[in-house]
Amino acid sequence: MQEILIHNEKDGASFAQADGDTVLRAALRAGVGLAHECNSGGCGACKFELVEGELETLWPDAPGLSERDRRRGRHLACQCRALGPVRIKAPGGPEYVPRIRPARQTARLAGITDLTHDIREFRFVTDGPAAFLPGQYAMLDLPGVGTSRAYSLSNTANDGGEWHFQIRRVPHGQGTHVLFDKLKAGDEIGLDGPYGVAWLRTDAPRDIVCVAGGSGLAPMISIARGAAEAGLLKDRKLHFFYGARTPRDVCGEALLAPLESFGERLRYVPVVSLPGDDGAWQGETGYVHDAVARLLPEPLASYEFYFAGPPPMTQALQELLMVGHRVPFGQIHFDRFF
Repeated sequence: MQEILIHNEKDGASFAQADGDTVLRAALRAGVGLAHECNSGGCGACKFELVEGELETLWPDAPGLSERDRRRGRHLACQCRALGPVRIKAPGGPEYVPRIRPARQTARLAGITDLTHDIREFRFVTDGPAAFLPGQYAMLDLPGVGTSRAYSLSNTANDGGEWHFQIRRVPHGQGTHVLFDKLKAGDEIGLDGPYGVAWLRTDAPRDIVCVAGGSGLAPMISIARGAAEAGLLKDRKLHFFYGARTPRDVCGEALLAPLESFGERLRYVPVVSLPGDDGAWQGETGYVHDAVARLLPEPLASYEFYFAGPPPMTQALQELLMVGHRVPFGQIHFDRFF
């Protein structure tokens, strides 16, 4: 396997890029903390300047780069590969150093369970342990799909090599078409991970709020499971909000019910934005971020927040928490996807 040396003039770090890796993945695999958030070209947090050398750009039109960025010769570390030795200027910091270095593995599909009409849980198994933090995700290489797809994990780390993903079918989506319609038990895929910075902070002393929408359910279930396994629910509460479009989209309660203190210190609140006119839905209605502000008993700045879901939901939550209630940024945890 050919390796290419990359040197970051910002902090003096050097690392090797193996075949198939982007600049960002090579850095994280080496334990180097380049700034990043989404790992998929959308957020622009991994922008860097090329000082010397040649790059291959995998997605020239990635929305994480503005036209001004392109004119100034900036690149996205998650969407570039070095074609030879390069020198770059890339921001970073200790907060981006991976707690668990991502690694490539082969995973076998072990089972599938329907959670709703359009969300399924896919359970994969690897030969080695499944090492990741609650709330993280992995990149899946699916047969016939040209680029890796990022999917969040719903279980917690284990020695049995089990990696569980709760995935929503995307109309005309290449990745979910393969997962939902092509893969069968025993089929193999590539799994690269873990990735993500929105993992459970077990040392944070505050009560926990998880907010999920759609297939953002997976990482929030992982956070809740991780909190229960770590014993955090013995002395604090966890408020779990799930935002659904219609009543038939509601899910998550059955996954949380087996956890310690469910119904007591672990509270589940589903919120439906389109309840219908038949009166069958008797729960909370409206947007999930409004329910968060309305139903939490303490000032919002007193909680540790984790959330995942559609971009409009995550944007509304950011504005609610940071602008509307001045929640410190260090208490807000989410991974950007688009």
